[in-house]
Amino acid sequence: MSYELTHLDKEAAQPLKSADELVGDFSFTSSASVRSDEQVAQMLKNPGFGSEFSDYMAHATWRAGEGWTDKVIEPYGALSLEPAAAVLHYGQEIFEGLKAYRHDDGSIWTFRPTYNAARLNKSNRRMAIPELPIEDFVSSLVNLVRADERYVPSGEGSSLYLRPFIFASEPFLGVRAARQYEYLVIASPSGPYFTNGFQPINVWVETEYHRAGPGGMGDAKTGGNYAASLLPKVVAHDQGFDEVMFLDAATNTNIDELGGMNVFVVMADGSVKTPQLNGNILPGGTRSSILQLLDSRGVRTSEELIRYDELIDGIRTGDVAELFACGTAAVVTPIGSLTGADFKVEIPSGPVTQSIYDELTAIQLGHVEDKFNWLYRLV
Repeated sequence: MSYELTHLDKEAAQPLKSADELVGDFSFTSSASVRSDEQVAQMLKNPGFGSEFSDYMAHATWRAGEGWTDKVIEPYGALSLEPAAAVLHYGQEIFEGLKAYRHDDGSIWTFRPTYNAARLNKSNRRMAIPELPIEDFVSSLVNLVRADERYVPSGEGSSLYLRPFIFASEPFLGVRAARQYEYLVIASPSGPYFTNGFQPINVWVETEYHRAGPGGMGDAKTGGNYAASLLPKVVAHDQGFDEVMFLDAATNTNIDELGGMNVFVVMADGSVKTPQLNGNILPGGTRSSILQLLDSRGVRTSEELIRYDELIDGIRTGDVAELFACGTAAVVTPIGSLTGADFKVEIPSGPVTQSIYDELTAIQLGHVEDKFNWLYRLV
């Protein structure tokens, strides 16, 4: 079947002002302690992932009766937060993740920012947080990246990772939605998410713990879902696994997603399937992009319930040809093995996974035509 655009896809397709038109929407406050060009160049030689941060951050505040105000690009630094701040007690928080890419001509672009903006608001609605206008979201990226342009690396597999987030900052003790929130964007020069790059990962299939359940927060990008995944990930990592595959909490039989990535199954007949969005699974922008890429190739795709025992059997019989995970940070990562308490199966890396990775990254880096109009120029 062909991919049917979701509400998020359609919301993300709305017209948007150019970056030049958004400059100044977040006022700029200069820092007296910016790094030297030599220090930045040294940082970019081996940036790691999410461990170093740029000179500035975007910041805005929402207060009941006022809306989003005080929009500023300010020096990156510690926040002043009262011990009674609601986020510390009731977990009212959401976040996003996207990247800024330097193209060969020196220009700087990002990938589907309106999708991230629409998904941020989807998470906001679930967490009873005020929505942020899509234009404000993109404007914060434009103004931050222009302030920190020198932090956008140009090495292979590198980018400036952007982390927008919102949290409840009102100080009070009581179970209700807060009346004050902070929106911030921080930026981190980053290399590949997995240190070995585009190499197959070994995945543990978790049958005891779950990251989300029916009616919960599974399709919101909020810290609680990731916190729920940490213990099984720690245990799996201690046993030599790179990631954890979670099953649905209702039946413990269907695959949901990895700790932070969606999953795709490539069948021997050339078709591709992925777990359907059932309220437990985050609607990934990379997931959506891959489905559209495959659809444009004429590949038959489906979103459906995928039983993990049938997946294991399919790998053993050869009906399943490839398995991969995807997300903003890693883009596309082949899964080389699945292991559980009483089984282990290995999956060969294949041409479909490689071709998706190659085409998606080529679009992001401006090496091929962006026929979907996914790229947005920041600088």
